[in-house]
Formats: sequence, structure tokens, C-alpha cells
Amino acid sequence: MAALTLLIHGLAVAAAASVVLGLPEMSPGTDPAVGWLGGGLILLAGGVLDLHRRLARREREALRRLDTLQKSVDALAERLDRRMAPVAEAVTHETVLQEVKLLHTLVARLAESRSPEDREPSPASGPDRPLARDAMPAPQAPRFPDSRPAAADEAPPMDEAALLEAVRDALAADRIDIHLQPIVSLPQRKHRFFEVFSRVRAADGALILPDRYLEIAERAGLMATIDNLLLVRCIQLIRETERRQHAIGFFCNMSAATLSDAAFMRQFLDLLARNQTLASKLVFELSQQELRTGGAVTMGILSQLARIGFRFSMDRVSDLDIDVDALLRHDIRYLKLDCALLLDPAMAQRVEDVRRRLDGTGIDLIAEKIETEAQLDAILRSGIDFGQGYLFGEPRPARKVS
Repeated sequence: MAALTLLIHGLAVAAAASVVLGLPEMSPGTDPAVGWLGGGLILLAGGVLDLHRRLARREREALRRLDTLQKSVDALAERLDRRMAPVAEAVTHETVLQEVKLLHTLVARLAESRSPEDREPSPASGPDRPLARDAMPAPQAPRFPDSRPAAADEAPPMDEAALLEAVRDALAADRIDIHLQPIVSLPQRKHRFFEVFSRVRAADGALILPDRYLEIAERAGLMATIDNLLLVRCIQLIRETERRQHAIGFFCNMSAATLSDAAFMRQFLDLLARNQTLASKLVFELSQQELRTGGAVTMGILSQLARIGFRFSMDRVSDLDIDVDALLRHDIRYLKLDCALLLDPAMAQRVEDVRRRLDGTGIDLIAEKIETEAQLDAILRSGIDFGQGYLFGEPRPARKVS
């Protein structure tokens, strides 16, 4: 490199000297200053040429070093991935073991449960129980507001004992279908969330709808076990979609029966604490009545979930006398209102008052049970953030979670 530099400089000096000395001889009468100027320009051109060559060489060297550094970083990342893979696999394995343990515990409860004739009704299942599905005043939505299937798909009529045994057997045999119904942003109608529902199938594949077995299962004291089992299935579904990197959230019901099951909640909270990435995708849904009647234990569990990062939704709203400050204290970020309530002229002023008080709080309104374009047009005029109902899609089966 040094020899090449000397050669370039030598050639430039020689050329400049030739111009300075030769120009007066070649063109008599030429001012000598012109010769010196021409020689200076040749020297300058030689210097620029050498500088360009050096810069090009330095650029090539820098690129070579960057390439070497990138290869070193890639090799280091590969080594780190190899070292971390067993750890990640162990964490995933531990999570799956926790889920399996929970499921085995819940299935064992189902196996040990007695028939309705052999046991007294559960104290929590009386007519005053807040969770009772048939005790909620209008216009609250039922817990499973899904359309009924065709008669050919539905299980034939059964007496209470046979129906309860069929449900218990279906749960123990993992014949549970998860159905998803979209919740869309308005007015774009873009899918933002899915609400998770359950379907239970008998041994012959016939569908057993919740409205047929819920009351019987409650009287048998099985609702906590059934709700808990479905909640774990919901978590499995969300983890599966997380692996496929689906950027969408899920609404999952959390009943009073689940919140009052201390043994289950301890394990469930531990499972969620180890899977905090679920927090951004999962919204737990509770009814207005359950939130209002929930005691210190219920509120404590919700506080623990909120500390992990989970958010909540209040549905089955029948009373628009809503304490917005209380919603914020309990990290309730969504409020579901029935479309019939929203469009009731007698409730218009109260609905507008609720919407106005929610402005700027970070709590979004969801209009549910929207079935027609006319209903949607009226909802859009009221400035609601999200919509749910058959107009946007009926509950459909989710892919089976392995």
C-alpha cells in the first residue's frame, strides 16, 4: 500500500514538473505562472485520487469488520438460544404440567360427585344466589347467549339423572367444544376480541346446551367444577393462539362459583402468574350482580389478577346507576350493555349519562346482541366503541387445543 502511495505521488510530481518546465518551451511567450498553476492542479488531482483510494480501502475494511462482527453476534445468539431452549422448554413443560394437574383435580371432583338424589342442594345454589342464571332481572343477557343448534344436532330429552350423568361423563372424557364469537370495533367492524363459550357433547356426539344442564348442575353443586374446567380450557386456547402470534384478545367468563373456590383459585393464580403474557390478551368477565355482591375474598382475588396485569369486563347490566370510580378501582375496562337497553327510548337519557361519565376514563362500551343493520345504525349514532352479536358473527367452534 505504501509503495502504491509513493508511486501515485511520484507520478503526480513528475507530471506537474513536466507541465511547469515544458509548457514555456511548447508555447513560447506563455506566462510561467500558468505552468505553475497547471502543475499545482496536477498535484492536487493526484492528492484527491490518493485520498479517494484510501477512503475506499477504509470503507472496505469497515465493511469487512462489520461482517465479522455480525457473524460473531449471530454465533453468540445461536449459542444463547441453545442454552435458553431447555429453560424455555422447562417453563412450558411446567405450565402444561400445572394445567394437567388442575384438569385432573377437576375431573376427579366430577368423578367423586354424587347424583342429585344422594345429596342436599348446595347452600350457594338457592333462589337468592347471585349467579343463578334464571334469577337475573331483565334485560340482562343469559350467561351463554348463543343460538340454538339444529334439532338434529341436539341431544334428545333426558331426565335429570341421565342429563347430569351425560354432562359429567362428557367433561371427564374431554368432550368440550370451545366456541368463539367476535367482538368488533365500531364503525370499522374489525375483529378485536372473541368471547369464549362452551359446548358439551354427549358420547354419541349430540350437543348438550348449557341452558339444559346449568340448573341441574347447580343443584348438584357441580357448577364450580364445571366453570373452573372451562376456564382452564380457555387459558389453553389462548396459549395456543399466542404460539401462532394472533394479535387478538379474548373475553372469558369468571363466575362467582370459580371465585369462591379457594383451592382452585390458588392454583389458577399461580398458573396465571407464570404466564403473564396472557394478561394483554385475556379479559375476565363478571356480571354486575356478582361484582356488587362480591365480598372481600372475591375483591381480593380480582386485585391479585389486576396486579398481574389482567383486566375485567362487566356484563349482564340491568341497573344504569353505575359507580364509575368503583369500576376504575377494580380495573374494569369494558362495560357491556344489551342492545335492547341501549335502544330503549325510555332509557336514552340514562344511557347518554353513562356514556358521558365514561368519556376519558379508559372504559369502553360494548353493545351486545346486535342482530340487524337498523340496530347497528342506531348504535353508531350513540358513539359506542365496540359491538357484538349475530350481525357480526355467530359463535363458531375454535380449533381443538392439544
